[in-house]
Amino acid sequence: MNDEIAKKEYYSMGEVCDLTGLRPHVLRYWETQFDVLHPVKNRSGNRVFRAGDIEQVLLVKHLLYEQKYTIEGARQKLDELRAGGQMKVERQDVMKPEMLSTMRAELEGLLQVLTIPSRG
Repeated sequence: MNDEIAKKEYYSMGEVCDLTGLRPHVLRYWETQFDVLHPVKNRSGNRVFRAGDIEQVLLVKHLLYEQKYTIEGARQKLDELRAGGQMKVERQDVMKPEMLSTMRAELEGLLQVLTIPSRG
């Protein structure tokens, strides 16, 4: 499991949106389109995601947004990865640059908050 994500057992929809840069309605739609996306629901009926679920979301995002697959094409690619036993490797390969990008954006935001405006 990926160390960058595996800090908590479960993540809320809002936390997953923050980590992935996606909106909740996109995640809910993708759940209907990709059988690899199936977060469990807690007693309150809210979706909760594990680290592996987040990796799956990032893989789907990578296929759709960066590799420019259609939904059907991304489904086929995921099926190929699963059949070839490459799903976990591919998820982790996508995970590294995605997390670095997120970390960079967060650090740039912190830098702006911590930078004292010059008086001129």
